Amino acid sequence: MRVGGQAVIEGVLMRSPNYTSIATTKNNKIKVKTIKNNPLIKKYEKVLFLRGIIYLIDMLILGIRSLSYSAKELSGEKEKITGWDIFFSIFLAFIFSIGLFIIIPFYLAKAFSSNIFIFNLIDGLFRVIIFILYIAIIGKLSDIKRVFQYHGAEHKTIACYEDKKALNLKNIRKFSTLHRRCGTSFLLIVLILSIIIFSLIISDSTLVKILARIILIPVIASISYEIIRLEDKYNKFFLLNILIYPGLMLQKITTKEPDANQIKVAVKALSSIIKREKE
Repeated sequence: MRVGGQAVIEGVLMRSPNYTSIATTKNNKIKVKTIKNNPLIKKYEKVLFLRGIIYLIDMLILGIRSLSYSAKELSGEKEKITGWDIFFSIFLAFIFSIGLFIIIPFYLAKAFSSNIFIFNLIDGLFRVIIFILYIAIIGKLSDIKRVFQYHGAEHKTIACYEDKKALNLKNIRKFSTLHRRCGTSFLLIVLILSIIIFSLIISDSTLVKILARIILIPVIASISYEIIRLEDKYNKFFLLNILIYPGLMLQKITTKEPDANQIKVAVKALSSIIKREKE
């Protein structure tokens, strides 16, 4: 069974083909919430490229809901997140990402060269540099360090499960915090692939170049998703291993060694979806 996940605030989200489980902890007590996945995920699972877009949109919405849920569990608030809350969260995140990863690199690159090849290369390199700096800077925050530890717990627990070992503390601690299917690796592939695809935009218009970069985001994300799936399936193929290697190195920033309690939270989340899949 293929499983994935992500870290949330003082907790871990785990996802199987049919279920998603969120385990959070407060005062050394672990609470688990399990829900059914969006049926569209399974319906379009075998449709190349389209499945990636559907999955990523669903994970974006689920990620916002999960972060809100985990924050409320920690604070004790009971206010429910609405559809408008999700819309505005996605909209603001989208605007922030466009500004940081498209607009700023674009104008920085323009200041260096007008040659189309050099411009696109510098533009792409600036996107990668800004992304790495952004992760490194937020990683210094104490709350984010905790999230990165839960991220490490998620990876180690999934790796232990995939190696068919019992999900106990002793076994899980042996595994790496780095994982080939991580979202960090996916984002880095998106950034690298964008250098190639954006170089195909032939226009003298600044507006056309920027709009094309925005419009092509779903296309690049979809292709990147398929690359991650291919790499997972053919993980012995050296070219795919070369492509995934920078993402694994970047995970040294986005994952940290978890403590025993954080691993227990990840195990609770994973055990919940395993149990539900067997019912």
